[in-house]
Amino acid sequence: MNVILLSGGSGKRLWPLSNEVRSKQFIRLFRDADGREESMVQRVYRQITTVEPSASVTIATGKSQVSAIRNQLGDRVSICVEPSRRDTFPAIVLAAAYLRDELGMDESECVAVCPVDPFVENSYYEAVKEMTRLAEAGEANLTLMGVEPTYPSEKYGYIIPEAAQPVSRVRSFQEKPDAETAQRYIAQGALWNAGVFAFRLGYLLGKAHAMIDFEDYRDLYAKYGELTRISFDYAVVEKEPSIQVMRYAGAWKDVGTWNMMAEVMTEPTKGSVMLDETCVNTHVVNELDLPVLCMGCRDMVVAVSGDGILVADKERSGYMKPYVDRINREVRYAEKSWGTYAVVDAQPGAMTVKMDLRAGAQLKYHSHELRDETWNILSGEGEAMVDGMKYPVQTGDVIAMAAGCKHTLIAHTGMQVIEIQIGKEISKADKRVYSEEQED
Repeated sequence: MNVILLSGGSGKRLWPLSNEVRSKQFIRLFRDADGREESMVQRVYRQITTVEPSASVTIATGKSQVSAIRNQLGDRVSICVEPSRRDTFPAIVLAAAYLRDELGMDESECVAVCPVDPFVENSYYEAVKEMTRLAEAGEANLTLMGVEPTYPSEKYGYIIPEAAQPVSRVRSFQEKPDAETAQRYIAQGALWNAGVFAFRLGYLLGKAHAMIDFEDYRDLYAKYGELTRISFDYAVVEKEPSIQVMRYAGAWKDVGTWNMMAEVMTEPTKGSVMLDETCVNTHVVNELDLPVLCMGCRDMVVAVSGDGILVADKERSGYMKPYVDRINREVRYAEKSWGTYAVVDAQPGAMTVKMDLRAGAQLKYHSHELRDETWNILSGEGEAMVDGMKYPVQTGDVIAMAAGCKHTLIAHTGMQVIEIQIGKEISKADKRVYSEEQED
């Protein structure tokens, strides 16, 4: 089974835990069967490989999410990076070209495309596997998943099938309706459009070449910023005459808001949290090393991180985006390919950061022109390289790097490091990355 997972999201609807770097799919709010914490993307990958251990998974995403994906999934997945956001049709085409031209997939192979963030059971991915079998059978060019609706939702588009069988030709598509119209659609046997598609790779690439002038993956990547923003539904699905839909009757939740996330969290609280006996239907997530006490809270969500604090009525939390848009503050927590990065203190001319490096991980070899840095090794052992010279470091060591000095840190064990940055200007832009062999 070949799966493309679409991983987007601006991170504003689950603020302050999510941000422009850590979207909702990377927040660890779930537990697996062994009680270990996991994020949505880790849960989805685990479910896919449980259903099909040999599944090949490629994640289509933006540059800002690559480090978090590597941090949480390592090298178990391929990543197709979008140079910019151009909506789902360009993203899926780029991923399809990547599969063929970079990974060597034959155009006769079948591919399923799924969003990375629904909360579902394993039966959902059993259905995705069946969709790829249907695509391979070739009775239609495109196979969709239609979720049997449980209420007249105004948030989803609707697929109206020709018949009530498990697999049916599609009669029509309907946009997101009001509740009354949605109820009429459901009476006609309509299904929610889950945004899941299956097709032969060659089919989609043929469609893409008819609409976009490109030679191969690298040519498409170079032209990506010029592509028209358009969804896969508008560009392909609604124009395809040979199309079928497969019904899915299992549980399916789109956890796009705190209200929905609270419904599927493994536990009502996370972190140092205390609820008194009068709290009702209240969920609290605390990422700081400070206690949070809630008393008399009803139908509320409280989220605490280094990026801010949210205290909201659950229903009202779905309307937070325009308010979060007004918050102008650099991200203070990020997951990197090497570990995690958290700002402890920031003031004009100075910043203190706590870094947790995984065993075997390494920072990029880099320099800064406008600031000096000092590493204080709190725990662990590793190796520092400063201007080409390597030497061992361990708990208690202090390493100073002046502005312009090239440096990196290699963790032999897990390491905790306090980094102090001092300079007239401290910004993400002030960073130059080298290979270890590169000279100035």
